Order: sequence, then structure tokens, then C-alpha cells
Amino acid sequence: MNAAVTFIHAADLHLDSLFKGLRHVPANLFKEIQESTFTALNHLVDEAINNKVDFVLLTGDLYDQESQSLKAQIRLRRAFERLADENIAVFLSYGNHDFRKGDAFVVEYPDNVYIFPDESVTSIPFYKNGEAAAAIYGFSYENRAVYENKSSEYERTEDEFPLHIAMLHGSVATNTEHDSYAPFQLKDLLNKRMDYWALGHIHKRQQLHTDPPVIYPGNIQGRHRKETGEKGCYLVNLSRHQVKQTFLPLQAIRYEEAQVDIRDCLTPSQAEKAIMRQLPEHSVPSLLYLNITARENDAFSPDDILVQELVEVINESLTEAFPWQYIYRYQLVLEEEPAQLKDAFLEDILEEADMAFIQEGLNEIYHHKDARKFLSPLSEEEEQIIKSDAYKLLNTLLRKERAK
Repeated sequence: MNAAVTFIHAADLHLDSLFKGLRHVPANLFKEIQESTFTALNHLVDEAINNKVDFVLLTGDLYDQESQSLKAQIRLRRAFERLADENIAVFLSYGNHDFRKGDAFVVEYPDNVYIFPDESVTSIPFYKNGEAAAAIYGFSYENRAVYENKSSEYERTEDEFPLHIAMLHGSVATNTEHDSYAPFQLKDLLNKRMDYWALGHIHKRQQLHTDPPVIYPGNIQGRHRKETGEKGCYLVNLSRHQVKQTFLPLQAIRYEEAQVDIRDCLTPSQAEKAIMRQLPEHSVPSLLYLNITARENDAFSPDDILVQELVEVINESLTEAFPWQYIYRYQLVLEEEPAQLKDAFLEDILEEADMAFIQEGLNEIYHHKDARKFLSPLSEEEEQIIKSDAYKLLNTLLRKERAK
């Protein structure tokens, strides 16, 4: 049988996330941020319908915490109802954030939703046009954590099905960046003769293996500074002979980190324009974390107070644009002013000025027949201070001319 299925693989929806640390964001934007996980869910349903998929796989952490809000559960049920109207099935497993014995309201899902009931790996059949098409394998967390390697429980048991798809919410045993739940070794999965491994738990999109595909789709909506860039799901076309997966971005709002350089700026106005010019541009609203590199000079002394004012002014413009952007945090790195400009021509001028022009100017003033009657002789230290101040002024003026 040349069976083939098309499905969406998503995980880690984290519906109704709290988005801590963003209370200072303007109220209208914060409301949009709070809705972003639900907006991403709607995008997921739209993609499933537009691509006429056979089913959707949701591999754990549908909710953000064990005390699942009624709002999140009803919104998810409505999403499932939209899929039911299009005869699209849903296979879901629960993870460490939404484990079965957590504090949840009783919300009934429509008949198109198939849930892995407990921590024993089982299989659920999928029929397409009345014929056996795929066996879906998985389990749900009953408690907050699963520490044992569950991969040994995955066994192909449905011989009549041409395709075998496994769902697993867990992490590679050697991954020290995340809580190690349901830890596995990649070789453990490859030995199971599955056609596709639909993973969840790790929020960074990555493909651990190609044949068969072993994939983390990442979460569908970034929720803090470490979850930057595009977030979404995979659209998968799977048959016995080939597999094709396409990443689909779903995020309503992007988190981004950007490097901004204002070292050559001589005025706050120049700094404001330089920051605006270096901001990333995207087709969806974005929350920006800026790493600002600045340099102090005689004309411009950037500090946290001044940069904070600049950011506030820039945010006024950014939030009025479409799509909006908002600088929610920044880090200022202040570099010391170099002794001389790196421009060779200007270096020569400054060197000559230091050696001749400044001394010549002092001599002209202090030896003038009329001025010397009113001026006391300069000490060596006073002469050096005047030379230094004159040098700095000339340096600043030359920098201004270069910046025009």
C-alpha cells in the first residue's frame, strides 16, 4: 500500500503564559502580548485547515502551568472544534507543565481529539478514507516529572499500518540546559523503526536526525528573552518512501536581541537616529532587547539616564508603527575614547597640532606686546593643561566634521 499522510507537528503551546517582567510595557501592548499564545494557536489551526492536513500532533505542555486556567482550556477546546469542522483529527499527549493529575477544570473536547491517557506508551490508530494509514504512539505525564527512559516502551505493534509515528515529550539525556524529563539517547529512538519522531519539551527548534526525522519543533510563541526568532510548527508530508517537512512560523510577537553601535555619535540626536537605523525589521510585532555599545567624548557623554530617555523617545515612535516594536530592555556598554582617531589623515593633523599649532598659539598670546602685560607666566603644568584642553577641542571638532 502506498499510504501517505499530511500532518502538523507542534509542541509546547504554553497557553496563557504570564509573561513576567513586562508589566512596564504600555497596557495596550501588554494585552496583545498576553493574547499572543492564543493568537499563535489560531495561526496553527489556520495552517492546518489551509494545508488540508489529516491530523495534528501536539506533544506536551499545551498549558503553561499545572493550575490550568479555564480560559486556556476553553480556547483550546474551541480550536479543536474548528479542526473537527474540517474533519482534522488531533493526537495529544500531556507533559511536565500540564500533567494529568494537575489542577485542571473538566472541559470536554470534541470527538476528533485523541489523548494518550497515562504514562504507559500505547498506540492510537489513524484511518484515512476507511483504510489503515498510521499508528500513533505516545504517553502522557501523570505527575509533574517522568525521570525514566521511556524509549524502551515504544514497540511497533500494529502491523497492518504502513506508517508509524512516535510522540515523546522529553530530552536527550546529555542535555544539561533543560530539566531532564523522560531522558533518552538518540540511538534508543533510531532502533525502534519509527517513520517519524515528534518530540516536545525543548523550546529551540532542531532536527536531531534526518532518516527517520527526529524533530523538536520548538514552542509556538516566544515568551522571554531566550526564546528569540521565529516560533512555530512543522508541516509534514509522510509516506513509506519519502518525508518532507516544512517549518511554518506561527508567532504573534517575536522576541529579538539586537546589537546597536553608537560609538561614533556626537549628539543625542545622532544616537537616536543610529539606534532607529540599526533595529531589526519583521512582519510581526517584536519585543527588543538591545546591547548598546557607546563611547564617551567631549561632545556626548552617554550614560544610563540619557540612554533611558532616548529609549523612551524611540519607543514612542516604534509603538505607533505597524507592526509595532518595543524596546523592553537594554544593556549599555561604554567604551573609552581612544587617544587619537583611527583615520590616518586626521591622526597626522592631530599629531602636527600637538607638536606645533598649539604651542604656536600659546606663544602668540603670551608673547604679544599688549597681552603679556595682563598675563602671568605659565607654569609647565598649566601649559600642559591648556595644550590638553586645546587638543581635545580640536579632536572633537574634527570628529564632527567627519560625521557630517
